[in-house]
Parts: sequence; structure tokens; C-alpha cells
Amino acid sequence: MAYIDELFKRMSDMGAADLHMTSDHVPMVRDSGDLVPVNWFKDALSNKQVTQILKEICPEHNWTQFEETWDTDFAYALEGVGRFRANFFMDRYGPGAVFRRIPETILTVEQLSLPKAVVDMTKHRKGLVLVTGPTGSGKSTTLAAMIDHINSTRCEHIITIEDPVEFVHPPKKCLVNQREIHKHTKSFSAALRAALREDPDIVLVGEMRDLETTRIAIETAETGHLVFGTLHTSTAASTVDRIINQFPAEEQEQIRLMLAGSLKGVVAQNLLKKKGGGRCAALEILVATPGVSAMLREGKTYQIPSAMQTGAKWGMQLLNDSLEKLVVSDTVEPAEALDRAADKEDMLERLRKLGHTIESDI
Repeated sequence: MAYIDELFKRMSDMGAADLHMTSDHVPMVRDSGDLVPVNWFKDALSNKQVTQILKEICPEHNWTQFEETWDTDFAYALEGVGRFRANFFMDRYGPGAVFRRIPETILTVEQLSLPKAVVDMTKHRKGLVLVTGPTGSGKSTTLAAMIDHINSTRCEHIITIEDPVEFVHPPKKCLVNQREIHKHTKSFSAALRAALREDPDIVLVGEMRDLETTRIAIETAETGHLVFGTLHTSTAASTVDRIINQFPAEEQEQIRLMLAGSLKGVVAQNLLKKKGGGRCAALEILVATPGVSAMLREGKTYQIPSAMQTGAKWGMQLLNDSLEKLVVSDTVEPAEALDRAADKEDMLERLRKLGHTIESDI
């Protein structure tokens, strides 16, 4: 058994999300959003100790990559505990790593209490659905639940393209092929291009990180496939703008038209600390109604937030709507909701109407 396996077991037992290892430091874990030193270590780990611990579990080709580039990513599975997404890096102290815990059991859409509008996005036969948010906001968990819902309710072919493969989807009603970058394919764009020849119904693109991948994802959604993708954007409106602005000016009008025809919805999410421990998600939901599609075609993306404000009957909501619900249900502290709000002035006013007085320098 690898030395780090015991750390992973303890980390899992306490429900921590991440394990941080840095040379000349005591290992730390992220518990309910806070980064804290692990209490079973008294002394810092030396450069040599960290190197030994990391090398013990690292695949050979990843260690070669780490020695050449000082960065590498891979997934590590520990039976009975779960999978861990690993990132190795080098900094001024020496080698270090961060491990993200990926539970063995995929939470269902019911267990995550995903709104009906989000679940309905899994019912489309073609189009583009985006799940966005900052790193560590739970995008992978939400996407895994959505893919699992399709796997449980439809008889389709699902292809996932990930770096690395995180949640493992066993076949239920669907055939699921999961491909890992650098292990099963060279890049997102290469795998996505190849997917068109692999008779897919649903394609999950783990990260739309470059122009070519984004272009092929939109084209794939246009040609009769349901495509799920992720971006590191904080709001639905900024997601649309980010995609369009990726392209050269002379291509942006064409991309706008393609998005207007293919985009089905955007879920932008944030994780918050719950009262009493644990974390919960606040969701901003954009549903691509005919009106929203017209705004995309006409380049009026600045009107999208207003459409979301009046689009409750389609299941749309702004991030502040979701944050307000979490405060009203006594799930999160008002100060935590204000901290995560995109429009802080609006959130402050909402909190004041609810009877919460918060000191703010807005």
C-alpha cells in the first residue's frame, strides 16, 4: 500500500475535498471550504519525503512529463475510498501536489436537488449545454449527475473527453466511452473531431479550453448531437460573451448565429459554506428561449440578465436569486451570500429587505 493511501483514507473519512502537499510544509486539507493543516502530522515533510511520496503513485509517463515540464495531471484510484484527481507541480520549495477527491458514488440529480430546468437540459436530442463556474465550484459533480441521469433514462451512446477521467460511469441504459487526454487521445480537439466518426448521441467535453475545441464543440452541437461542456466563467451572460470573444472579429457574427441555433442552456454555479459545516451550490440558470436566441443572433447579450429576471416561468434565475433562497432557508450566512454575489449592490439590498444588516464597503 502506498504511503499516501492512508492520507486519502483519513481525508475521505473527514469529508475533505482536497489534499495539499508542499515541500517543507505540513500537509493541508480543504474542509468545508477552509484550508487547514492535517492534525495527524506534527512535522513538515521535506523535499525528499514529498518526492518519494509522489513518485510512489505516479504513472511512469506522468513522472517523465513532470521532470520535463514541472507539471502533470492524472487520476489515482483507491478501492473502497474513491478516485483522486492529481496535479503535481514545482515551486520555490520543491515538488508539491494537490489531490481533489472524487467520490466513487455519483450523486443523482435528486440528491443534488438540481432544479427542473437543469434536469430538463438532459432531455434535448441536440444542442450545447454549458456548466460553468470557478475552479472548485462543483461543475464536475453537477455534470456527472446530468450524465448519470441520461445513462439511467435513455438508450444512447455517451462519449466523455476528460483530463483526467474523474467520475466513472458504469453502463446502465447507455454505452459510455470515457477517454482521457494524453492517455487515450492527444487533445480535446483531436478527440472531439474523432467523436464525430464514433456514432455518439451525447458528448461531454471536460474543458473547452481553446479556440479549436470550442469551434468543434459548437459544430458538433449543430450537427445533431447533445454536447455538454465547461468553462471557467462566473455568470451565464459572461459565458456567452467569453465564447464569442474567443474568436477573431471577422468570425464573431457567424459564431453568434451558430450559438443562437445550438445553445440550449447555461448553468453557472458557486459553492458556499453551509451553516454547521459542509457546502452547497448556488446556481444561475439561463434557458435558451426563442427570445434569448434572438438576443444572441442580434448581438444583444447585454439584455440576457434582464431576460433571466423575467424568465422564472422557464426556470431561469440569477445567481442572486439562488443566493437569496439559501439565506431565506437558513442554509448559509448572509455574509457568505454577499461574498459570493456577482452583483453585490443588488445582493446587499436584498439582504436588507430580509432584515439583515451587513457592514460593507461597496
